[in-house]
Amino acid sequence: MSLLKVQQLSKAFGGNQAVLDLGFEVEPGELVALIGPNGAGKSTVFNLLNGQLKPDRGSALLDGQSLTGQRPEAIWGMGVGRTFQIPETFASLTVLENVQMALLSHHRQHWNFWRSAAATYKDEAMALLQQLDLADLAPSACGALSYGDVKRVELAVALAHAPRLLLMDEPTAGMALKERHALMTLVQQQVRRTGLAVLFTEHSMDVVFGFADRVLVMARGQRIAEGSPTSIANNPEVRQVYLGVYPTPDGTPA
Repeated sequence: MSLLKVQQLSKAFGGNQAVLDLGFEVEPGELVALIGPNGAGKSTVFNLLNGQLKPDRGSALLDGQSLTGQRPEAIWGMGVGRTFQIPETFASLTVLENVQMALLSHHRQHWNFWRSAAATYKDEAMALLQQLDLADLAPSACGALSYGDVKRVELAVALAHAPRLLLMDEPTAGMALKERHALMTLVQQQVRRTGLAVLFTEHSMDVVFGFADRVLVMARGQRIAEGSPTSIANNPEVRQVYLGVYPTPDGTPA
């Protein structure tokens, strides 16, 4: 059974049809890329799945439970995590404290200002940081980290909530090639290790074709193609609409 099942999802803003009759599924342990040109509707899809927007029609089910119309906090409680293009961490707190704060939230506990942060879920936080090669940075303030390291901390914070589905919005935006591949390798390892399902948007094609198990392509609010990275890379409609490569009469790229 699919973990995420989307059917006929649609959303319009005035006369602009941002998403139209979109349908797809994501399995546990699968890393799926959602790509398309600017304005294709990718961010709208994420906001519909995460509760920031309500669809005009259609449905999204997580393991048979409806996400449609739920508030973001309720969707979070159902096991849907999200990372953003601009990392959201507490810059003044250490890496360890950021993860501890996330664990407090996950365990439905409130921060106690009279209790040392070092006493709160430290072992659990350190175990997660070790998985993501961040243990050496545990005592460092997030505000002093490189951009790539902050993105890894954001991933650790998202994973601290033990999501079943993780939505990653442009996870490697602004990162160099080496940093992009290092981050996505960590994500891929989590997917393989835990059975986490990941749906991510991405403009860097080296990330899409190097790490996705399956690729969904949108244009003008609709799905135009779906398949393996290899099949998508060789799909004439995708190459024309998204990649900007037009076939010549003999079938070779222009």
